[in-house]
Amino acid sequence: MCHRPSFSASSATRSWLQVPRVALRRRLSALSGAASRPIPWRRRPIAFLCYVLSVGALRPLAKRVALYRSFPTRLLSRAWGRLNGVELPTWLRRPVYSLYIWTFGVNMQEAAVEDLIHYRNLGEFFRRRLKPAVRPLCANSCLISPADGKILHFGQVKNSEVEQVKGVTYSLENFLGPQKGRENDSSSSFRDRLLSSPDNDLFHVVVYLAPGDYHCFHSPTNWKVERRRHFPGSLLSVNPGVARLVKELFCLNERVALTGQWQHGFFSLTAVGATNVGSIRVYFDQELQTNVPRYSKGSFHDRSYVAVDNHLSKAAGKGGVAGGEGEGVVLQKGAAVGEFNLGSTIVLLFEAPKDFSFNLQAGQRIRVGEGLGSL
Repeated sequence: MCHRPSFSASSATRSWLQVPRVALRRRLSALSGAASRPIPWRRRPIAFLCYVLSVGALRPLAKRVALYRSFPTRLLSRAWGRLNGVELPTWLRRPVYSLYIWTFGVNMQEAAVEDLIHYRNLGEFFRRRLKPAVRPLCANSCLISPADGKILHFGQVKNSEVEQVKGVTYSLENFLGPQKGRENDSSSSFRDRLLSSPDNDLFHVVVYLAPGDYHCFHSPTNWKVERRRHFPGSLLSVNPGVARLVKELFCLNERVALTGQWQHGFFSLTAVGATNVGSIRVYFDQELQTNVPRYSKGSFHDRSYVAVDNHLSKAAGKGGVAGGEGEGVVLQKGAAVGEFNLGSTIVLLFEAPKDFSFNLQAGQRIRVGEGLGSL
């Protein structure tokens, strides 16, 4: 005769509780992209916040992603932007900024102004300038990092799909939008239509800026910007943990794409917005306004910096209006291009000879001016 094992009520209760607890830990680890190492004390508040926001981590993934996308992130980002502009009393500045420095590990020794009382509001502190000597430019590399941050992904672009993080891709065409003068050849892929020579290939680099990083971005090479394309959109977090869950996150979020030419052909730098980063500023384009209250989903707005037959070129998608002037904006390697209001992401897409090689590792920390690759 077979006998069923007997369990006490207390042991059965413990066993029942252990299953969701283990599953919750695993899913929270996937959400935050955390490794199995202790969390530094200064990051404990952020880890606790992720835990609180993930109470529904046992729900199906699709429902969690849909719930997250329904959050009013654009409204919250505008509110955060106004809060950043509120001038703090002098006596409050040091403790507020010190808490931020401790939480995110900010290195104030690199700041041009180390005295915390100098920064009147959070916005000025986030956009602090650095001492000129702390970001030397790599002379041996034709391409340098445009920002301080972490390398999420890099490599060749294949099948017109780009990886935002390992294993999660997005459409290159959805990300950049239609390219003028290149869409007529329907026999080739979108990627191939960007290339000016069959001897070249298309490459990409994704740099993630954390809240504690330097928030300005710079020109990664000598090139000419011919057009600015602004995509209004969502302002979801671009944290690597979220990027693993939301497919085509970079195509959903608001972004500003600068496209043009460098010595090897097509070149683009795209600043991707995120939660609390509704404000993307480009120094040479005062007309750009991001995170406006109303926008048409799927729309984009162009501004050309190149005059055609003495007339300003115009192009837009779904009702956008654009204008341009001059012969393009010439940027020198290392020149300051713009800034974020907090942390976000920079995506470089560029044409180069097929023997171009990256000197990078996924997940490594990088700073403005450090080399990305060489020929």
